Amino acid sequence: MSAAIDAVEAYLEDTADERLAEYLELLRIPTVGVLSEHAADVRSGAEWIASNMRAIGLEHVEVSETPGFPVVYADWLNAPGAPTVVIYCHYDVQPVDPLDLWAHPPFDPHVANGRVYGRGAADDKGQLHLHLWAARAWLATAGRLPLNVRYVFEGEEEAGSTHFEGWLDANRERLRADVVVISDTSFYEGNHPALTLSLRGNMYLQIDVTGPDLDLHSGQFGGMVQNPANALARILASLRHGDGRVAVPGFYDDTEELSRADRAAMAELPFDESEFAAGIGVPGLFGEPGYSALERRGSRPTLDVCGLWSGFQDEGSKTIIPAHAHAKLSCRITSGMDPHRTFERVRDAILAVDVPGVDVEVTLIDGMQPFGVAMEHPMTQTAARCMEQVFGQAPYFLREGGSIGAVASFDRIVGAPVVMLGFANADDQAHAPNESMVLANYEGGVRTVARYFEALAAA
Repeated sequence: MSAAIDAVEAYLEDTADERLAEYLELLRIPTVGVLSEHAADVRSGAEWIASNMRAIGLEHVEVSETPGFPVVYADWLNAPGAPTVVIYCHYDVQPVDPLDLWAHPPFDPHVANGRVYGRGAADDKGQLHLHLWAARAWLATAGRLPLNVRYVFEGEEEAGSTHFEGWLDANRERLRADVVVISDTSFYEGNHPALTLSLRGNMYLQIDVTGPDLDLHSGQFGGMVQNPANALARILASLRHGDGRVAVPGFYDDTEELSRADRAAMAELPFDESEFAAGIGVPGLFGEPGYSALERRGSRPTLDVCGLWSGFQDEGSKTIIPAHAHAKLSCRITSGMDPHRTFERVRDAILAVDVPGVDVEVTLIDGMQPFGVAMEHPMTQTAARCMEQVFGQAPYFLREGGSIGAVASFDRIVGAPVVMLGFANADDQAHAPNESMVLANYEGGVRTVARYFEALAAA
């Protein structure tokens, strides 16, 4: 370690109690952005973060307004000739229902068994807070940061980052950077250090099948009119083969295949299919042939029904032909694919199904671009070395199936390489009751970020 890192480590050791108390204080603010009753709390959270930034010595701190909740911005740009890094986290959190499943009130955080419990502990306030302390440790011990940093903390991530891309566009010039660090990901199963290399994008649509003006008596009209529910079932069945492959023409045309090195890295990850299946309560895993379960999750596109409704659903019987039927579909898309082109292909396949006697409408609800970075990228490899120095284990490289809207937005607008440097434990129960962050992950995260600053400056 350098003398500067030695000083940072000593400072962090001496301030552990203060850091934990401040972490819990931030978690007490119920920044649930998707619920209107917490609008004032979300703004209070933004102001708390801005105040903390000013206190530790960051500059140009502002609570930057958007049509929704503000983006908290700050920077420290006093290292001429050194690289510039943008750091992104989000301070809004998920709702807490079902409340009765929490062992402790979600906004009254507590520490037990080496973990901090509370909503936002891992996703994403804990990861945001550790970045503040990495900066504080450098500024308190060296009086400066080894490189230039811009902090961008969003307040609408859990609501789909509705206004964030517009904010990025408006601030494109001042966000110029050499690398973007996003801390909103986790370690691998068993709490093994990990870096995420890619995220799937998403395309979400709704199918509306409309028949008669009203529900009809199935005895009087059965055999005379098309049943919208039957028609919808036929449409849905046409979209996938029995082996799990998507049957939409051209669906896989733009998909980029994994390299041999990527497939080898995924094959090295410890993963027991039977154990995993048992853990989620299914008799076995299923999906596109020719790929492992982890490859299917992280690097192959999908088409899934997410919602399905029509006709009578209460207790007992009601003999009707329903007037309409509906389904919501999600397509997770991978590198090379585009959500709008994917929508066009799926829409055309749906409308091509021969279901006379009904009207079929297909509506795009949402689209999100996929993202990926090469495992060999120098910024990623530097982060991996810093993580290994702190946690004592070389990190795994993961390809995840979910989406983070800000990642693709930064990639498109800022144009700098993105490093997904996350520290949450894989069993954090984010979005669920009893969310938690392993304290060792949090503390290791502070130290990894501090080292990463120095390593980037040296490189």
